[in-house]
Amino acid sequence: MQQNNNMNQAIEYQISPFHPAAHVFRVTLSVREPDPLGQQLVLPAWIPGSYMIRDFARNILCVSASCEGQPVALKKLDKHSWQAAPVQGILVVVYEVYAWDLSVRGAHLDTTHGFFNGTSVFLRVSGQEEKPLLVTLEPPPEGAAEGWRVATSMPQQDVDEAGFGQYQVVDYAHLVDYPVEMGNFHELGFSVANVPHRMVFTGKLLNLDNQRLADDLAAICQQHAGMFGELPIDRYLFLTMVTGDGYGGLEHLDSTALMCKRDDLPYPGMGKMNKDYRNYLGLCSHEYFHLWNVKRIRPKVLKEADLSAEVHTELLWAFEGITSYYDDLALVRSGCIDAESYLELLATTITRVMRGSGRLRQSVAESSFDTWTRFYKQDENAPNAIVSYYSKGALVALGLDVTLREATRDKVSLDDFMRKLWQDFGQPDVGVEEGDLEKLAAQLAGQDLGDFFQRNVHACEELPLAQWLEYFAIGYRLRPSRGPEDWGSSGRSGEEQDPQHALGARYRQKGDFVELTQVYDQGPAQRAGLSAGDCLLALDGIQVSAAGLQSMLDRLQTGSEVRVHAFRRDELMSFLLPVVPPVADTCELWLLGEEECTSSQLRRRRRWLGL
Repeated sequence: MQQNNNMNQAIEYQISPFHPAAHVFRVTLSVREPDPLGQQLVLPAWIPGSYMIRDFARNILCVSASCEGQPVALKKLDKHSWQAAPVQGILVVVYEVYAWDLSVRGAHLDTTHGFFNGTSVFLRVSGQEEKPLLVTLEPPPEGAAEGWRVATSMPQQDVDEAGFGQYQVVDYAHLVDYPVEMGNFHELGFSVANVPHRMVFTGKLLNLDNQRLADDLAAICQQHAGMFGELPIDRYLFLTMVTGDGYGGLEHLDSTALMCKRDDLPYPGMGKMNKDYRNYLGLCSHEYFHLWNVKRIRPKVLKEADLSAEVHTELLWAFEGITSYYDDLALVRSGCIDAESYLELLATTITRVMRGSGRLRQSVAESSFDTWTRFYKQDENAPNAIVSYYSKGALVALGLDVTLREATRDKVSLDDFMRKLWQDFGQPDVGVEEGDLEKLAAQLAGQDLGDFFQRNVHACEELPLAQWLEYFAIGYRLRPSRGPEDWGSSGRSGEEQDPQHALGARYRQKGDFVELTQVYDQGPAQRAGLSAGDCLLALDGIQVSAAGLQSMLDRLQTGSEVRVHAFRRDELMSFLLPVVPPVADTCELWLLGEEECTSSQLRRRRRWLGL
């Protein structure tokens, strides 16, 4: 590796999209002062913000070491650790990384672009994690890819116009918090509080409305920054991989990696905001809120994590759940959507929670603790066994907002709670410990809120949603589903529609069959004896399809039974399916009329929604 004459770096990395067609990055690591007893090198097993062991080291194809041109023995200690033999001089380690994970968590390289997170490509030099680092990003080999540029929030040291060159990083923890995108990308920008924000899109776009996107996202980011009272960055980067059908986001210290489908982005002449674009803005809003909540206000155990093994905490319901509460709320407060559109989003969140009986078996505290083995490793029984600390956590955040307002006669809200968390934990970089949230809430409320946390965070009781929403002059009810695409609604229904008959399962078309992917507790399919993985062949002797199954069920008489034939593995089986309406698990929310509310309720609603 070429040495930097301007600084005496202890550790240097050089990374190159060495072979785009084979999806291989080449990394050269130089350690100037290796451990005299033999330097250990470790690749992380997981990435912050995504709580599952991913074993990134499985993608290292080959690794070798040398010192002053002479080979150095490397011993593999475990699945992601190596130890070099003792040397006197600069230890140079060269390795290749297979990058074919098109997600926000890993690394991906082909002839169209290169993307990586540091956890996938940078070996950690054990014992030297606090030392400053120099990173050199190299362009692809000549002829492999033309016109590539770099997009990253990593601090620049000496780069060319395309962004290739040297970057300076304060330590290893920061190194793995700077995702990098290389390629021919589209970009646009805007400012929030005089801080430049850059958006980079990789993938083919269809007539993007740059101005609308920049204006909407600027308003959302300003809403978050205004609530906290400051913006703790001097630049921000949105990296978005655009695909035919993708979705995901991962927060970083001053950037985020996103994935969306092409239809999620606005186009000139689109008119009223559609659901796809609303979802993309909600995703951006969620990851941007993490600037404060998760990246700087964070559990102490995650602040101290070394990324080699699971780190358990019961607090993720607050860090992801409160963020999920504010991500959509910021859309209406910023003026990007109206109140009815926000209520539709909130109704969907409630419906997702109510559709799973796992909410009666697992608390959000338990869901947080078990995320490594249950939430991030969901199986066909997930709706019956677990609850999402994102979705239910957002509803608990709503309840905490109401509780703080009630206890203080509307003088304190969850906004104040978050600002206090920022002041006490985020700004001074003090990790949040178990119990700190309860103490802070009690302090702001002026009374003990232990019962609230016990019932809604640590127990599996039903949330008093109707009571909480009435406080904000919002009407609430649960009704039967009107079909597989019905995930809740805003606005009060007029005449009740005839509810469709329930299968009690999620399903998809698989070849000539309808495969059951999940079967709900106590639903008709489970009562008939059907299981996830069964492939439905016929209903009452007539071949079924995923597109036509619901209409076939709706033609049957309520209270009767129908014969279902299905394959389980390679065995043809017969079942009797009860024909019943769906249970009331679909949420409907609406704005209560002025004649139904007190002036205090209406005032609260306006302040809550920012109207």
